[in-house]
Amino acid sequence: MAATARHYDVILAPHITEKATVLSELNKVVFRVARDATKDEITAAVEELFKVNVLKVNTVITKGKTKRFRGIMGRRDDVKKAIVTLAEGQSIDVTTGL
Repeated sequence: MAATARHYDVILAPHITEKATVLSELNKVVFRVARDATKDEITAAVEELFKVNVLKVNTVITKGKTKRFRGIMGRRDDVKKAIVTLAEGQSIDVTTGL
């Protein structure tokens, strides 16, 4: 099966933080994903785009904070993240990009 446009729409970007770096040692990778993406779609997209076997996908929706910028109240967008557990011995180098 070839990568479709939906696969590229599901996976938005790698989420690189200190926590994500610690998780990478446990064979897990964190991605920002589309808000309407399901776990099955995320699994299919990661397997097709990176040619790896996915064991499990956990999703988290982080609610956007209300922030003040130059005296004007604003709100950050809500972000959906996927924590993807890979099969033993497989890895994804998130520094190279898609």
